[in-house]
Amino acid sequence: MARVLTLTLNPALDLSIRLGALKPGEVNRTESTRLDAGGKGINVARVLAGLGHDVTVSGLLGADNETAFVRAFKELGLRDAFIRVPGETRINAKLSEKDGRVTDLNGPGPQIPAHSLEELAERLGTLLSGNDVVAISGSLPPNVTPARLAGFISAIRERQVPVWLDTSGPALAAGLGARPSGVKPNELELADWAGHPLETPEERIQAVLRLNTEGIEDVLLSLGAEGVIWTQRGHALRATPPRVSVVSTVGAGDTLLAGTLHGILSGWPRERSLRFATALAAESVRHVGVGDPNAQDFEGLQQQTRVQLVSEEQLNRETHR
Repeated sequence: MARVLTLTLNPALDLSIRLGALKPGEVNRTESTRLDAGGKGINVARVLAGLGHDVTVSGLLGADNETAFVRAFKELGLRDAFIRVPGETRINAKLSEKDGRVTDLNGPGPQIPAHSLEELAERLGTLLSGNDVVAISGSLPPNVTPARLAGFISAIRERQVPVWLDTSGPALAAGLGARPSGVKPNELELADWAGHPLETPEERIQAVLRLNTEGIEDVLLSLGAEGVIWTQRGHALRATPPRVSVVSTVGAGDTLLAGTLHGILSGWPRERSLRFATALAAESVRHVGVGDPNAQDFEGLQQQTRVQLVSEEQLNRETHR
């Protein structure tokens, strides 16, 4: 299989809490709790390693509470190339209610010494050799600038290695300026970049096509229960997922990106890749954690996933709006 490098600049210990209904200001009884070594890039790595790829994880990791991460990397068969920094990796709490609502309480992350960023840049130069793709996912620590993220993307592109980006806000805007190979925003993240709400399918397609014209070859737009739009150099596919019972949406976007990369790295047609990735993301929301391609009914979920080519007429209409 392929060799993959994921970069997580602001990982987290994810505390997932399930409860019936959150009652603010009162004592709440939980149904279950779970603490995982997480962060978006690590979630992507989990899925790709489970699919048989050779995955290296890197980024910035707090030295004071690394135990859960080291254990997870060993269990998952991930190569650990994280730079250790002083202090603790942040803890994010995810409150999942029975009705599917998820409340995130995300920490900011540690302050990163300048020398640690330089060490990471040097390590990346070594790690890029032999890797087929790089995925950069998640937020930035408080004192890591969007410009620094853009610099990492430019350095990877200079080495002719494809790089995908999944982040938000100023980091997304700066990252797009460095022209990654692909990007995976959700609807709110894309609307923030576009500068206005994306209320109709036409407006969403127009926004992703604009990214294509600005030099981003692949745009994977996740729309939750409404599905996925994937444009590649102006050619658009739309996927509609199967209906499933939602337990937690945490990790669904990471699963979608990993599933898409798996299809690309396996040389599959785009339709097959998108069907697989969309079904895997749908599988992931049925439980806490990333998608499981070994789920007993996964083949059925793929069969229930509808993938359509967006017509040339519609694309031309949106391009000339």
